[in-house]
Amino acid sequence: MNKLTSFFTELMRKYLPDPFVFAIALTLLTVLMAMGIEGQGLGQITREWGKGFWSLLAFTTQMAVILAMGYVLATAPLTDRLLDRIVGLVHQPRTAIIVATLVGGIGSYLNWGFGLVIGGVVAKKLALKVKGVHYPLIIAAAYSGFTMYGLGLSASIPVLIATPGHPMADQMGIVPLSETIFSTPMLLTSLVIIVTLPLLNAWLHPRAGDKVVEVDPAIDKSTEPPAAGELAEQNTIASKLNNSRLLSLLIGLLGVAYVAFHFTDGGSLDLNLINFIILFLGILLLGTPAAYVAKLNDGIKTISGIILQYPFYAGIMAIMAGSGLVNTISHVFVDVATPGTLPFWGLISSFFINFFAPSGGGHWVIQGPFMVDAAKEIGSAVNQTSMAVMLGNAWNDLVQPFWILPALALSKLKLRDVMGYTVIMMLWVGVIHIAAVLSWGILTH
Repeated sequence: MNKLTSFFTELMRKYLPDPFVFAIALTLLTVLMAMGIEGQGLGQITREWGKGFWSLLAFTTQMAVILAMGYVLATAPLTDRLLDRIVGLVHQPRTAIIVATLVGGIGSYLNWGFGLVIGGVVAKKLALKVKGVHYPLIIAAAYSGFTMYGLGLSASIPVLIATPGHPMADQMGIVPLSETIFSTPMLLTSLVIIVTLPLLNAWLHPRAGDKVVEVDPAIDKSTEPPAAGELAEQNTIASKLNNSRLLSLLIGLLGVAYVAFHFTDGGSLDLNLINFIILFLGILLLGTPAAYVAKLNDGIKTISGIILQYPFYAGIMAIMAGSGLVNTISHVFVDVATPGTLPFWGLISSFFINFFAPSGGGHWVIQGPFMVDAAKEIGSAVNQTSMAVMLGNAWNDLVQPFWILPALALSKLKLRDVMGYTVIMMLWVGVIHIAAVLSWGILTH
C-alpha cells in the first residue's frame, strides 16, 4: 500500500496543475469534445460557453456564503472548545487520522458546507497537537469525509426531488427521502463508509522510519494585531455598539424566530434557509457584531477559488448541455443497461460527468432528465437511478479539484500534496458505491 500511495503522490506532484489551471484545461477539453464528438462549430460552442458562464451566479453566491459562514460556525468559540476537547483525547498519529476523517464525514453528513470546513479545522488542530502526524494525509483524510454528503441530510439531488414542485416533478413525481438517503441500502452504505474509510486512511499513514511531513507551527499564528488607536477607542459609542452582545442576541433571536415560523407554516429546507440558519446561529455563537465580522473576514479567505472557478464550470456545463455531450455520454452506458443495472451505469456515467459539472444540483439539471426517462423506459426504479447519480457525484468529488479548495486554503497546502491520497480513498469508496447500487438494483428487479 505504501508503494501504491507513493506512486500516486509522486504522479500528482509531477503532473497535476493547480485547480484553476485544471478548470481552464477542462474548458478547452470540453470545447474539443463538442467539436469532435458532436460536430459543433467553434462559433456556436463559444456562444454557448459565454451565455452559460454567469448562469450559476446565484448558486455560486450560495456556495460561497455557505462556506464562509460555515467557517464562522466551525470556528466559533463554542465549537472551538468542543474540538479542542476532542483533540485533547488524541495522542497517536493514526488515531488523529481516524478522528479527522470521522469529524469531516459526520459533519458533511449533517451539512456539506459545515463538514467541508470543520474537517479541515480539526485536521489542522490535530496536526499541531499530535507529534508525528503526516500533514498532507490528515488534510486529505478530513476532506475524504466530504463524500458522506451524498448520503446525508444535505444531499442535493435527494433533497431536491423530495421537494413539491421541483423542476422534474411532472416527469418523475415526488420521491420521498425514505426511498433515497433513508432507505435501508443507503443507510447501510453510509455505515460501511463511516466505519471503513477512517481505517483505510489510518492505514495510509507512513510507517516508522518513513518520511513524515509535519505541519509548520507558524501556520497557527494569529492574524494582524488591532490597528493603531483601536484600543483607545473601545469606550466610544461606536465601539460599544460594535461589541454589543445585546444587538447580536436580538438579531439572532429574530433569525431563530423566522426559522421556526418558516417550518410551522409548512416551509421546506433549501440552500437559502440553510445559509440563513448558519448566519444567525453564527451571530449568536460569536456574541458580538465585531467578533462575527472578524471571523467572517477569515472565512472569506477560503472562498476565493469558488468565486474564481465556478463560472468556468458553469461555462463547461453550458457546453455539455448545449452540444448534447451529456446525452452522448449517458447513452454509452444506458444502451447496455438492464432494469437492474441502470443504477450502476448511472453511477459510472455520473462519476465522469462530475469532472465537467462538479455540483450535485447543476449536475442533475443536465443528466437527470435523460436518466429518469431511461429508467421509465426500461422499467428501472427512479429512486435508485436518482440516488446513483448522486453517489457518482459524491464519489468523484474525492478527485475533483474544485471542492477541496477550502481545505487547501485552510491548510496552506497545494493540490498535488494531497491528491495522491484522495485517489486511494476514491478507489475504496468506489468499491462500496458500486457494490451498493448493483446489489440494490439487482435484488429489487
